[in-house]
Amino acid sequence: MPLGALYQDAIALLGAAGVDVAPLQAGGRKLVFQADDATVFITTRPSDVPTYVEAGAADIGIVGRDVINERRPDVYELLDLRFGECRMVYATAAGEDPTPEIIARLGVLRVATKYPQIAEAHFLATGRQVELVKVSGSVELGPLVGLADGIVDLVATGTTLRENGLVEREQIFHSSARLIANRVSHKLRAEDIDALTARLAQAVAAEAV
Repeated sequence: MPLGALYQDAIALLGAAGVDVAPLQAGGRKLVFQADDATVFITTRPSDVPTYVEAGAADIGIVGRDVINERRPDVYELLDLRFGECRMVYATAAGEDPTPEIIARLGVLRVATKYPQIAEAHFLATGRQVELVKVSGSVELGPLVGLADGIVDLVATGTTLRENGLVEREQIFHSSARLIANRVSHKLRAEDIDALTARLAQAVAAEAV
């Protein structure tokens, strides 16, 4: 279970699919919870969810597509859960897009990001050389203080970009929460995992109506 922005929506969807989420709703500081039906929940930060699933410490997990694309874990992606929707974008300072001129003049674009794998793959796929500046905090600062020409970041409404004088130039991909599974677990517990996936798919479809 991913702590943070996806947590409450994940609990709600699991509950709608008939999973006993009472231990999660009770809250507290525990990181591992066990339901009355023996289901065990592990709660961790989103970037670590694929690690636990890939290693087999968890059979399944819920995580954003942004984390999957950045971490590239060796797991099965079973279902788009349709919550936590946002988009990965390339953005620069408002005004005329400086990107073509920078590429023509310098041959390389400097980009600040928390997602170096995603950013590098995007620019190389479009034939542009990129120099990445890995940041952990407010990536929007990059173009404002001359650290970078632009940023690659995850946005939902775009409000933070606008408030900092940035505009979206390119959408890289749409992101939402996904259900992933350990490859071995999916073979050994195929019936259980497929049944839960089907119930979650029904709950997602019902939410969309």
